[in-house]
Amino acid sequence: MTQFNRRNFLGNTATVAAASSTLGAGALSFSPAAQAQNMSFKPEKGAKLRVLRWSRFVQGDIDAYMANVKKFTELTGVEVRVDNEGWEDVRPKAAVAANTGAGPDIILSTNDDANLYPEKLLDVTDLCEYLGKKYGGWYPAAQAFLKPDGKKWIGVPLGAAGAMMVYRQSQIKAAGFDTFPKDTDGFLRMLKALKEKGTPGGFALGNATGDGLWCNWLVWAFGGKLVDKDNRVVIDSPETIKALEYAKEMYATFIPGTLSWLDPNNNKAFLDGQISVTNNGISIYYATKNSTDPKVRELKEDVYHANYPVGPVGVPTESHLFFNQMIMKYTKYPQAAKEFLRFMMEKEQFEPWLTGAGGYIAQPLVAYEKAAIWSSDPKHLVYRDGVKNLRPAGYAGKLGYASAGAGADFIIVNMVAEAASGAKTPKEAAERAQKRAERYYKV
Repeated sequence: MTQFNRRNFLGNTATVAAASSTLGAGALSFSPAAQAQNMSFKPEKGAKLRVLRWSRFVQGDIDAYMANVKKFTELTGVEVRVDNEGWEDVRPKAAVAANTGAGPDIILSTNDDANLYPEKLLDVTDLCEYLGKKYGGWYPAAQAFLKPDGKKWIGVPLGAAGAMMVYRQSQIKAAGFDTFPKDTDGFLRMLKALKEKGTPGGFALGNATGDGLWCNWLVWAFGGKLVDKDNRVVIDSPETIKALEYAKEMYATFIPGTLSWLDPNNNKAFLDGQISVTNNGISIYYATKNSTDPKVRELKEDVYHANYPVGPVGVPTESHLFFNQMIMKYTKYPQAAKEFLRFMMEKEQFEPWLTGAGGYIAQPLVAYEKAAIWSSDPKHLVYRDGVKNLRPAGYAGKLGYASAGAGADFIIVNMVAEAASGAKTPKEAAERAQKRAERYYKV
């Protein structure tokens, strides 16, 4: 699989930089070079598009997105209908559309859902190569998700919602911690101290598409993984057992009810003052800045963000919610669909959308690291490198149908929930996860 490390990334960007220096800026353009800055697709006569996307967690996201949609229609005459659904609802609706050959022309979904039905998706290699060359290249994780064979792009990366640690600074300090712990030992001590103070934390253990990804971080932090580099299932391991034993200690400090939490629950609990720390996108902070409720707005100065603590493996093990844009092969208007995605990814539209989302989305293209949203507020910066630093949930194997299916089946989240809550011993939970994963991975 593609290796996700800083050395490879820097090596790739150095090659691009060298080509630019030697051949001039035009060398980075899509072939033919002179056309790169002006590439476009001519929509079919009478084209109309329907887009299914996940529902916003910050209002500015959908407001900016729809402003760009309106602009696209005004420029091209192509009518675009946008339907918004919850993350958990987009996945099954996308699968039905792929299997029946009818439905939305474009679907914005999550993680590696595109790998569930790659043969049903339109080849967008020309579009992705153009965007990559124009905007500094795609991060390795984006390529792993949507260019699984290393040759053909099956979707256009949109970005990721960074799932960082969100905490009340005053309550952390009251528990005896001047700064947020950087390692798992310190993190557990902090959780225990917060519970003793009556200001506990809480992390989603239900089938939460985004916020349940903290379970990947936990397993990886102790050296566990679902599969090895050869796609052999190895989740039932001593490293995983250690992670699950740690999860039990974490869970003992949580607010009651986290076993049923989906993505909205920890936001509500945090803003209601029920918890002092959780993992989340920037949507909690966004709410404190934009809510009409004075009690919520009062939290603004007290909300801070931090990277996940590093575990015994000694390196960061970040897991974030990746967003893809898929054009269904059955669409009657493939040129219009490509033109829509090209338009939405260009700087004139993409940067205002990033700003509108308030830092909730991290970009998939290197050039957008310089977008104004990341320097407009120091509390935004920790979210900027969500795509740059993330590990796909299929780590350390190759992404494909098996990784997508295992992710959609919440195998890791369920394993952590079973062990943490005491429903199963860590060993029993790992054994069950092993058997479930083996149904998807057949090596």
